Amino acid sequence: MREPVDLRRQRILAAVQARGTARVRDLADELQVSVVTVRRDVEELTREGRLRRGHGVVRSTLPAEEAPADAAGGAGDRVAVVVPVRHSYLNEAMHGARTVLEEAGLRIALHLAPQAAGAERPLVERALADGAHGLLIAPRWRGRADEEADHEWLAALGVPTVLMERRPWRGSALHALDSVCSDHWYGAHLAVEHLVGLGHRRIVFATRHDSPTARSLRAAFAEIAEAHPLVERWAWTLVAPEAGADGPYAADETAELPALMRKVGATAMVLHGDVDALMVVQRLAEEAVRVPEDCSVVAYDDVVAGLGSPPLTAVSPPKTEVGRMAAELLLQRLSETPGSRPGRRVELLPRLMVRGSTHRVNEDE
Repeated sequence: MREPVDLRRQRILAAVQARGTARVRDLADELQVSVVTVRRDVEELTREGRLRRGHGVVRSTLPAEEAPADAAGGAGDRVAVVVPVRHSYLNEAMHGARTVLEEAGLRIALHLAPQAAGAERPLVERALADGAHGLLIAPRWRGRADEEADHEWLAALGVPTVLMERRPWRGSALHALDSVCSDHWYGAHLAVEHLVGLGHRRIVFATRHDSPTARSLRAAFAEIAEAHPLVERWAWTLVAPEAGADGPYAADETAELPALMRKVGATAMVLHGDVDALMVVQRLAEEAVRVPEDCSVVAYDDVVAGLGSPPLTAVSPPKTEVGRMAAELLLQRLSETPGSRPGRRVELLPRLMVRGSTHRVNEDE
């Protein structure tokens, strides 16, 4: 799904303001768009007087230290939003949060965390030093160790903070922190019930294992499939070799999907996330496995699943609504006396979008 133009330009502004100067090519790499697209955005922002162009570089029109004072409403009206760079799923959540915060008259300071362990902490510290008095954050947390390392400092920030699409562990330092996330157990339930309803009895689940969502999905699929009276056989594997973070993994858990399908006798697969699912469908075609005739496929995320050939049936978490609810919860916290109300954990239900990649199993199959 293409990122909204206004959001992309806001991200460009935030990146340039944070650094003072940025190369056009670097911005294109970070935003995963073409250099031509960034140049067009920069030209428009320059016409608006918000950036200055140089030869291959972009400069802010304001010194970094002046930005909080000159922003609408002043530094006291700033909310920091920290999300991973190159994460299209969270772009939609960010768009939902932005709508709510801007309607409330708050200025957003967007910070993009690079793909490195602990990348969020210096960004949060900078945002608070710049005057942010509230935080929306979706840490990358590729593995359990990354998550553990962030618990203590996140819990001790001292400003209202809401986690987006992250569920704190029970009893952890973050257990009482406000959070808004999708109910991924329910999403897994929708996928399994859809396939079982079409007559599928042997299913392979292939997910990533390098994010909290991926680990939640693996646990949910295992629990649901193991307990389901109509699922005769199932297996889980990494959707791609680079999608594992916590290993070691058993042989079947790193098996090539076509081989594991044959071993299980599977007629259906559930794949997380969309891009990996589309790649798997292409790989199956190379192995002469037709979708959905030979194998039904359900994707999980529904960011680009509908663009596949065939368009993929997908579980669609309420991405925009997660951002909206997180922003609304943060606004409530900002208007309350600290500690006056208990922590709140909001879960929103995904939906199933049925498309052309699933069909009913014939009785004679």
